[in-house]
Amino acid sequence: MEWIFILLIVGFFVWRMMPAKGVRSISTEELKGMLKDKSKQFIDVRTPGEYKGRHLKEFKNIPLNAVKSQLGSLDKSKETIVICQSGMRSAQAAKILKKAGFTNVLNVTGGMSAWRG
Repeated sequence: MEWIFILLIVGFFVWRMMPAKGVRSISTEELKGMLKDKSKQFIDVRTPGEYKGRHLKEFKNIPLNAVKSQLGSLDKSKETIVICQSGMRSAQAAKILKKAGFTNVLNVTGGMSAWRG
């Protein structure tokens, strides 16, 4: 009986870490080639304190807990690239965006922790 409980917990965490259907993951190296493209929108879902400490100037700071309330300020037709510190919160934000009708969403794997630029 105990092992069933453990499997459920492990399954839950695996499910939470899976990317949303239709969300593509990109590396920080791939991101470097996209930063100059004005046709894309860039969202950093970290807290304002994390963003202030270190960020990429192309990214607009919309903390994860504010993404739903800020959907109206974003363009659904643009390719949307989402970053956080490690890739976990941005994966959650990408799911929110996909459910809201954004068609082209990319999550930066490894987030700012992986950024070398």
